[in-house]
Amino acid sequence: MTVFPGGPPEELGPDHGSLAHGVPPSPPGTIFALAVTGGVRMPPRDGRQVLFGRNRDDVHVCVGEDDRKVSRKQGFLVRRRNAWWIHNTGRLPIRLPGSRLLFPEEEPVPLAEGYTAAFVRGSAGREHLLEVYVAGADGRRPDSRPQDVTEPPRMWRLTPDERLVLVSLAQRYLLQDPYPQPLAWRQVAEQLSELKPEARWSGKRVEHLVGAVRARLARAGVAGLTREEVGEPVGNALNDNLIKELLLSTSLVPPDLALLEPEGEDDPGGVPAPPA
Repeated sequence: MTVFPGGPPEELGPDHGSLAHGVPPSPPGTIFALAVTGGVRMPPRDGRQVLFGRNRDDVHVCVGEDDRKVSRKQGFLVRRRNAWWIHNTGRLPIRLPGSRLLFPEEEPVPLAEGYTAAFVRGSAGREHLLEVYVAGADGRRPDSRPQDVTEPPRMWRLTPDERLVLVSLAQRYLLQDPYPQPLAWRQVAEQLSELKPEARWSGKRVEHLVGAVRARLARAGVAGLTREEVGEPVGNALNDNLIKELLLSTSLVPPDLALLEPEGEDDPGGVPAPPA
């Protein structure tokens, strides 16, 4: 076992469960690190480190033991300047919340109080999870609330026209295509003109309507919906971010694809293929 300043951490067995379910009361700043094979707890003293990687005999937390894509010493957690930091010393990036990638030898990233899930991608599409929990100021775990009513997601209110346009724009996402992209304004307008010719859809009308929804959600605090945030070239980023927010909030769901089905009993039904 590699020796680090301050002595070895306290070990947690593989039967500890997930850190997402909480941790025992601990001094503020205490860090817990856990993988499927077990983990450790370390007090918040400057210079203390927790090493993780594939080589069980040379790390504190074994991650991806049977996967040679994972480095033997993939990274480490270190206490410095009243915070815990995660370093990547392996060959593959580590995926952090918000799709943040920590690349090998990149500057370390500070960990916030509470729960963080870090993933190392392995072979054949596998992802190996390292759970990290930093005890907050009161040192207590969150209260368990198994009987509480489930808090619903924040759904965005859409007008009928907005919903129709956005379902058309996002149909490849709602159909769960492997690599979806938003439809072009022209494609949406052509599809809706065939569906409801009396409404006189045009690419400009579609663009203005979607732009108004983006602006409304941006004012409400949704990130990634303005050119200033995304930067040039924008490409499909603004609509891609909008669609993902609508899906994650369940403001758009796959059954909404029924809006794209032709009306009338004589029609065969089914969602038409996206315009080419």
